[in-house]
Amino acid sequence: MTGGFSQWFANIQYMFSVPQWQFFFQSGFKGLLQGLLFTLEASLVALACALALGIVFGVLGTSQWKFARAVTRVYVEIFQNTPLMLQALFLCFGLPILWPALARIPLFMVGVIALSLYHGAYISEAVRAGIQSINRGQLEASLSQGMSYVQAMRYVVIPQALRVVLPPLTNQAVNLIKNTSVFIALSAPDLMYETKLISDMAAGPAFLTAALFYFILCFPLAKLARRLEDKAEVGN
Repeated sequence: MTGGFSQWFANIQYMFSVPQWQFFFQSGFKGLLQGLLFTLEASLVALACALALGIVFGVLGTSQWKFARAVTRVYVEIFQNTPLMLQALFLCFGLPILWPALARIPLFMVGVIALSLYHGAYISEAVRAGIQSINRGQLEASLSQGMSYVQAMRYVVIPQALRVVLPPLTNQAVNLIKNTSVFIALSAPDLMYETKLISDMAAGPAFLTAALFYFILCFPLAKLARRLEDKAEVGN
C-alpha cells in the first residue's frame, strides 16, 4: 500500500516538475493560447447561431400552427436526445458520404454547426417556457389591436419573457463553451486538441492550464446566471 502511494506521489511530482513546466512554456504554451482563441471564436459564433435558432423555434413552438409546433418538437427531440459527439461526427464524416461537396466545409464550420443545432434545441425550450409564462391575454390583446403574430411576439411578449429566459440562456452559454471540446474529435485546433498534442511531453502543465482557461471563460458566466436567477426569484 505504501509502495503504491509512493509511486503515485512520485508520478505527481514528475508531472509538475520544473523540467515539465520549462518544456511547456518553451514548446506548448503558445499552442494552447492559439487553441484558446479558436475556442473563443467558435463559442461566440456558435452562440449567436444557437440564439437565432432558439428564438425562432421557441416562438414556433408556441404558435397556433400545428405544423410549426410539430416541426419544432421533431427538431428539439432529435438534438436533445442524441449525443453532441455523434451529431458532430455525422456532420463531419457521415453527410459527406451522401453529399460529397460537404467534405469541403472547414472543420471550424462543421463544429460550429453541430454546436449551434445542439444548443439551439435547448435554447428553444427555454424561450418556449419563457413565452408560455406570459399571460395569454397579452398576446390576444395585442392581436386585437391590429398587430401581427410576429409583431406581438417582438414588442409585447418576448421583452417580458426575457426575465425568465436569461438565466437558462446564460447556463447554455457556459455549457456551449465546455462543449467546444467536441472539436477534438474533428481534429480541429481548439483548446482541448492543442492540450492533447502537448500532453505527451508535459501532461501536468498542459491539462492544468487548459482547465484554468476553461474556468476563466465559464466562471463569470456561471456567476451571472446565478445572479439573474436570484433577480428573477425576487421579481416573482
